[in-house]
Amino acid sequence: MSTTSLPHRRWLVPVLVAVVALTVGGGLVAREVYQPPSRTSRPAAPPTSAAATSVAPADQPGPTRVQLTADAAAHPDAQDVRGVLQNYFDAINGRDYDLWVTTVVAERAALQGEQEWRRNYRSTRDGSIRVYRIEAAPDDGLTVLLGFTSVQDAADAPDDLQSDCIRWRLAFPLTRAEDGWRIGTVPPGTVPEQSRC
Repeated sequence: MSTTSLPHRRWLVPVLVAVVALTVGGGLVAREVYQPPSRTSRPAAPPTSAAATSVAPADQPGPTRVQLTADAAAHPDAQDVRGVLQNYFDAINGRDYDLWVTTVVAERAALQGEQEWRRNYRSTRDGSIRVYRIEAAPDDGLTVLLGFTSVQDAADAPDDLQSDCIRWRLAFPLTRAEDGWRIGTVPPGTVPEQSRC
């Protein structure tokens, strides 16, 4: 072994350690930044709205204007999302099927023809609508976490909660269409949270 190669080896070890550390650190950062959201994970349900719980029983379902929390309002698409949701709830409250169709994707509209839609919402009034969060979703979509209150004849309520007043907490998938955002079909197995008012 020559004595001239020994000094070269002394600086080689620290350089290799530094390169390995930078590579591992860079990989961890890249994984956090570029990793797409899991398709199987579901967003957490939003907390119960204080506005919904403070409405007197005689005044349920509460105001029909869609409200945004500060977190939701900070999203760049917040006003467009609020607009499509406002039309969606206005359509239900006004029994306006033609307006409702403009707020949902074609697949969702196809699942519920006009007669069935009118039967499903014949006594429904929705209010105390609050958007808690707007999150990015796969395929350039959005997930909107919201809560609202519905009042209806108990006979028109879901089979698992026959009540004339229900508080809902759920996630709406939104898809970008040529004319703006549309509410998509809820993935199978997604169960909204619901409780009696």
